[in-house]
Amino acid sequence: MHHHQHHHPSLHQDDSDNRLALAFFLNVSFTIIEFIGGWLTNSTAIMADAVHDLGDSLSIGSAWLLNRLGRKSANHEFTYGYRRLSLFGALINSLVLVGGSLWVLSEAIPRLANPVMPLTEGMLVLAVLGVAVNGFAAYRLSKGKSLNEKVLNWHLLEDVLGWVAVLIVAIILQFVDWPILDPLLSIGFTLFILINVLRNLTATARLFLQAVPDKALQQKIERTLLDIDALQSIHHLHLWSLDGEHHVLTAHLVTDVGSDFNATVYAGIKQRIANALAPFDLAHTTIELELTQENCRDERQLYENQEE
Repeated sequence: MHHHQHHHPSLHQDDSDNRLALAFFLNVSFTIIEFIGGWLTNSTAIMADAVHDLGDSLSIGSAWLLNRLGRKSANHEFTYGYRRLSLFGALINSLVLVGGSLWVLSEAIPRLANPVMPLTEGMLVLAVLGVAVNGFAAYRLSKGKSLNEKVLNWHLLEDVLGWVAVLIVAIILQFVDWPILDPLLSIGFTLFILINVLRNLTATARLFLQAVPDKALQQKIERTLLDIDALQSIHHLHLWSLDGEHHVLTAHLVTDVGSDFNATVYAGIKQRIANALAPFDLAHTTIELELTQENCRDERQLYENQEE
């Protein structure tokens, strides 16, 4: 018994594509300006925010690419489709951010002992531009309904707050000679990035290793299936995720209908299982029905392998 949800292109997907494309090109363009501006103003805080924006640009680019590839149907080679590419994208993003963060720390930490006054006028201009560009991109993505767009919108709002912090420091440095504020701010930004990157790396690694994406969801699915009168027990229940959003379920369900088992009863049980699983919006489900007097094929094979 197999279930697969088909996804078709729609006007909503085109709108989502356009929003992600705009946010991507805005972020990439501004990230380049940031790196140049950070070098010209001699500000490690701006360099740190440039690394943050580079990570967001990669995330938005991955989401945009995935949004387009997600429309491609599964084939004989990629039987589950292309959604797991998002995990590969997340891994690349994380490695780039770790490298960028270590570089910023190597620049900023020595400056704590010998702080250098950045060009505050340039910092002010870049900070105002940063608030405007990231704010506009966040506003456009806030209209999106997909989980991808909502998550990326939060990243962009974080960027806006980061640039507000740069703006405040730049204003303070206009009036007082506290150059140490610049490396302190960059170290704060970088540690914030690293904490989030390590959290994302852990989550990505778990999905790569096909860990249960949500234990509470797995338990709820199991209870829901066991509430079906015709089912006696469940084993080999596996819940894993293609990309963190689209989950896959396989399970062996034991039915105790006994001698009354026929095609009509079988079809009825299948329909009740389908109805029970429908609210969970699973991307793929594969269910095997077993009679109580049957030996589970997978368990028998496991036993035979152990005997060998």
